[in-house]
Amino acid sequence: MTGTVGTTGAARGSAGRPARSWLRPRVVLRVACLLALAGVAALLVVRFAGLDDGTYLAIPVSGLPYVAAVSVVLLLVTLPLRSPALVLTALALVVVQLALLTPRFVADGTDIPPEAPTLRVATSNTLRGGADPHALVDLVREQRIDVLAVQEFTSHDAVRALDDAGMWELMPYRELHPEIDTSIYSRLPLRDAGLLDAPTTWPQTAATARVGGRDVRLVAVHLYYPYGDPGRWARDLAALRGAAGPDVVLLGDFNATLDHTPMRELLAGGLTDAHAELGHGWAPTWPARGTFPPLLQLDHVLYGSGLAAVSVSEHVVPGTDHHAVVAELAVLPRG
Repeated sequence: MTGTVGTTGAARGSAGRPARSWLRPRVVLRVACLLALAGVAALLVVRFAGLDDGTYLAIPVSGLPYVAAVSVVLLLVTLPLRSPALVLTALALVVVQLALLTPRFVADGTDIPPEAPTLRVATSNTLRGGADPHALVDLVREQRIDVLAVQEFTSHDAVRALDDAGMWELMPYRELHPEIDTSIYSRLPLRDAGLLDAPTTWPQTAATARVGGRDVRLVAVHLYYPYGDPGRWARDLAALRGAAGPDVVLLGDFNATLDHTPMRELLAGGLTDAHAELGHGWAPTWPARGTFPPLLQLDHVLYGSGLAAVSVSEHVVPGTDHHAVVAELAVLPRG
């Protein structure tokens, strides 16, 4: 009798022991979703509070468009988990990010008179002068570029290689500073050329061109990067605010996306991004080497209220890790 009781008790203990609830797949998935949603929410707080300004938080903020895609996936995953709180949280985060990103995919619809003169500009980070000179010259020729801004153009050999490839015939006017970083090539005569009076890490090259009877100030931009020294990066972007004006074009490698606080503050000073104005909200330009497509848009064409974008596009240039950006800008009538 004792043996029977013991056997029965052992069986009951083995079969009746409740499984640990926190090991159930649904519970584990709920916890994982909760942690992921908390991470997304924290990144949005960083973005809205401007906590990336001068801090290493600028690095994760660079990937906010990807986080929006992750949020949509999380929403789909939470739906079958029978957790209204998780679903509502995921839905709220998706809505917030859609509100942030949607304007970038909607063209502003600026009214451009058909007779407005236009200026075609291009920018290319040449990766320490390693960009294929023939590819750059072909880009200038095929895209009918008026002004080309180059960054990391730090070699006199690169200057000679470009001219040997035909740049001299296309763009005889130039303000070259290969000993520094940035340079400007132009089909149009340049004046008031030199280095911008701004305390940036690397000097920015500037020049003025006459377009349809108006002086347009052009600045070839290359700013510091946040993962090297975020404080220096933020100061560089802040230093450019003084260069803004109605007839100013800033083009180059800003090492910043439209989500970064210092970049948004620069734009708030009266500048417009060509991609954003035309509704081209997804145009990554870096890194552009290897088999994978670029991930981040670091290269921009910004301009003041006296101009408007007609078109913008990105182009592969062999030998560099940045896509070139080409934009056609219209000079708007004053009024």
